[in-house]
Amino acid sequence: MGENKVKVLIGKPGLDGHDRGAKVVARALRDAGFEVVYTGLHQTPEQIVATAIQEDVDVIGVSSLAGAHMYLFPRILELLKEQGAEDIPVFGGGIIPDDEIDSLKKAGIKAIFTPGSPVRATVDWIRENLGK
Repeated sequence: MGENKVKVLIGKPGLDGHDRGAKVVARALRDAGFEVVYTGLHQTPEQIVATAIQEDVDVIGVSSLAGAHMYLFPRILELLKEQGAEDIPVFGGGIIPDDEIDSLKKAGIKAIFTPGSPVRATVDWIRENLGK
């Protein structure tokens, strides 16, 4: 790992079988100079949190296209807190209705990127909030 390189975990919690968007984001982050850990499909919140802690990541990005984000995203935050790792910020992406974004942010999700968001917005958000 390069000195002062931000390490990002991209996770796909739940039964969602579509990961093209997560892979596009992971590649864009890597191309932007971040170190990226991609967990693959069908991860439990417990697996995502365990990997994040084991890999000593700086930020977690989770993607949900299957509608379970209102449970899965806050569950990841809850598990991070239980593990004493609540200092790892979490951002989300996927099919998330506009009227649920505020609830997720109030729960502690730092940013939400929906379909059509430029990948550059994610890169810029990480740089602005986690620049090392």
